[in-house]
Amino acid sequence: QVQLAESGGGLVQPGGSLRLSCATSRNIFSINVMAWHRQAPGKERELVATITRGGSADYADSVKGRFTISRDGAKNTVYLQMNSLKSEDTAVYYCNPIVDGRSYWGQGTQVTVSS
Repeated sequence: QVQLAESGGGLVQPGGSLRLSCATSRNIFSINVMAWHRQAPGKERELVATITRGGSADYADSVKGRFTISRDGAKNTVYLQMNSLKSEDTAVYYCNPIVDGRSYWGQGTQVTVSS
């Protein structure tokens, strides 16, 4: 079982930045893949970014160059730094660790990009 605590969402103007955090109850380096997903109203959940146990990161084309996924082993926390935010980034963001073939989900944190 993996316990998750997400934070960092909020209201931001277009062009602004936010950093989401996902604190885990597991050693961050024991997690095979950590992903961030998002779901906008009326849309399907989409994969935003992933980072593997080895540290390889990948991003959806829609966020490439603007978002950065990283992790802090001392805090067992994964971050999603979001810059140059656009209105279309508005969604509930979820962290999703995959451990030993099992997928876990956080409760989600709301990000609203609006002027």
